[in-house]
Parts: sequence; C-alpha cells; structure tokens
Amino acid sequence: ALVLQSLELQPDVHPGVMNAKLTPAEKQRLAGRIAARVNERKPLAYLTHKAYFSGLEFYIDERVLVPRSPVAELIEQGFTPWLVPDDVDNVLDLCCGSGCIGIACAYGFPAARVDVSDLSGDALAVAAINRDRHHLADRLEVVQSDLFEALAGRRYDLIVSNPPYVDAEDLADMPAEFHHEPPLGLGSGEDGLDITRRILQQARQYLTDDGILVVEVGNSAAALADAWPNVPFTWLEFERGGHGVFLLTAADLDAYADCF
Repeated sequence: ALVLQSLELQPDVHPGVMNAKLTPAEKQRLAGRIAARVNERKPLAYLTHKAYFSGLEFYIDERVLVPRSPVAELIEQGFTPWLVPDDVDNVLDLCCGSGCIGIACAYGFPAARVDVSDLSGDALAVAAINRDRHHLADRLEVVQSDLFEALAGRRYDLIVSNPPYVDAEDLADMPAEFHHEPPLGLGSGEDGLDITRRILQQARQYLTDDGILVVEVGNSAAALADAWPNVPFTWLEFERGGHGVFLLTAADLDAYADCF
C-alpha cells in the first residue's frame, strides 16, 4: 500500500508494472516514507495523504483521525431496514473529522442534503478539501459546531456519529500509531462516554419522527450498556468486522428520554 500509493499506482496495477525501475526522486520518497513508517510508527494515511472509506478515496493529514469505521458497511446497505433510502432527505455526520462518513452518505443517498459538523476547525478544513474533491459543494455543508450547538432548527432523517469514545485506560495503552492522531478525536473521559452522553441527551430534537441515530462507541460499548441497562440499544453486526455501533430510533429516544 505504501509503495503503490507513493507512486500514484492503483492496487490492481498490472503485474508487468512491477518490473519498472524507479527514478532517483521516487526512490528517495519511498525510502523516507518507509523510514517514517518503521521508525516513527507514522500511519500510512499521514505519509501518503490518502485513505479509503466505503470505496472512496479521501485526503487525510494529521489534523484528522485515519478513517476506519465499520459504519461504511451500513452506508453501503443504505441503513436498511431502518431507513428507506429514497425517503432520506437530510443527513448529519456529527463529529465528522475528515468528512468521510458524510461524504459516503452523500453518495449513498444521492437526493439528500448532508451536513458534516465538528468542533475542530482544523478537521473541518480537511472535510472541506474532501467535499470539494468529491464535487459536493452544492449539497454538503461543513459546519463548525460543538455537537448540535450551531444546528438549531435543523432536522435529520439520519444522524450518524463516530465521536471520541476512547476511555482513559485504553488511551494510555494505545499503540504508537494512534499517538500521531489528534487527541481531541480520541479521548472522551474516564469511561469514554462523555461525548456520547451529550449526544443521547440532545439528539432527539434534531431527528425527524421517523429518523434514526447511529453512534460508534467501540470498546466503550460495555460501559454504555452498564450505564443504561434498560435502554434497548440495537447493537449492529458487521460482516467485514467491527463492533460497538448502536442504533436508536426517534421513538426509542422518546420512550427513554428520562433515562438520559
């Protein structure tokens, strides 16, 4: 992946290309990137400024997390059976980082308007680059917001979020690669749920009556279930791997509003 991306070659490049000789500049670029990967444990996406999510290519740098969410599988499935794709008019990618989830949703729901929001202005600068590269400026808005603060009056058929969710213990034990990523996008308090609590408290007023909320909490799933044992979280399963993603409908949030 490092070699092919550095040489602007696709993963399915013809095998005959492998016999080609590199220019001195190409050799120097590869040697530098391999050294940074091995010695500094710098993630691939930060070396090549490329990452792939839901079959799409995104620009990535140190201002955002490297895309790796299993939510891509849900987008490709149109979030069925919980949504009818043709009926989805408005989507929110909350805590969007690079904007990869929101942009993939824009492809998955071609008639929908999409908002991607984040507290970090640096992250939003990257999201704007990706919006423009995918030619989505006419229906995808980049919004700086502390969760829902700047989204008053808006309603969404789908709110999907991959917020910071790493608990303090896991954050301390993370491999070196993760320490290159922005801390704002990773840690979320002692149990990893500080941001998720706020999302659960506020999300309903931004959902349509038939809308759904989908949130990734990763390894903090057990803490979430312990915090609200009576709430019927739907824990989603993935054929390609991944865990810790829950779904609640607007009706669920209405029924259990007092819990949050």
